Amino acid sequence: MTIPSPNIWHWPDTYELENRAQDADGALFRHLRSTLDWEGKTVVDIGCGSGFHLPVFAEAASTVIGVEPHPPLLDLARQRVSGLSHVRILAGSAERIPLEDSSVDLVHARTAYFFGPGCGPGILEAMRVLRPGGVLAVIDLDATAEPYGAWMRADMPHYRPAAVEAFFAAQGFELTRVQTRWLFSDRESLRRVLGIEFTRSTAAKAYAQTPGLAVDVRYRVHIRRKPAGLEVPRTE
Repeated sequence: MTIPSPNIWHWPDTYELENRAQDADGALFRHLRSTLDWEGKTVVDIGCGSGFHLPVFAEAASTVIGVEPHPPLLDLARQRVSGLSHVRILAGSAERIPLEDSSVDLVHARTAYFFGPGCGPGILEAMRVLRPGGVLAVIDLDATAEPYGAWMRADMPHYRPAAVEAFFAAQGFELTRVQTRWLFSDRESLRRVLGIEFTRSTAAKAYAQTPGLAVDVRYRVHIRRKPAGLEVPRTE
């Protein structure tokens, strides 16, 4: 079942500002490349949204595929990559990836598997489309790190970071925490982004606690590699 993403689905223009600010120093992509170099390979971005990360993968990959369930975002993603002949956008979801078995090398899912438990079907589907030796990379915000994690926990008191991390560990993922810096061009952009990520009171507190244009944000990067020779059975 596709869970709506209230920030990008409702405020794609503001989320574009957020994408531009995120990981200003490229730490996440450096870590991904150290895990799997996608030069000349096939990359799939699950829940690609408006396609912000697709051109980065397209710089080196032979084929890049964005998969997204929300029609307005599909249109935005297609516009973004219209000049890139080796990038295509497909309607689909984590649980139903419209690709053949063992056809891709990297499945990238950024802030798409946030709640952990319940994501089993999506993980199984990703393993189906991966070639032996391919990698599923799940990247999500680390709610244990300050200050961003404290704002998250204030708005989601029932969210249990330890339970989420235990779920991925039980599924055979390796965890690396990657520190990043979000850097905004101006205070108004910062205010708008905080406003779509948090409740009004938490957003106001976060804005007051951020005197400049940068916010330290840590991510969880969960990596699972498909063993050579492994065949994952289809599930209906």
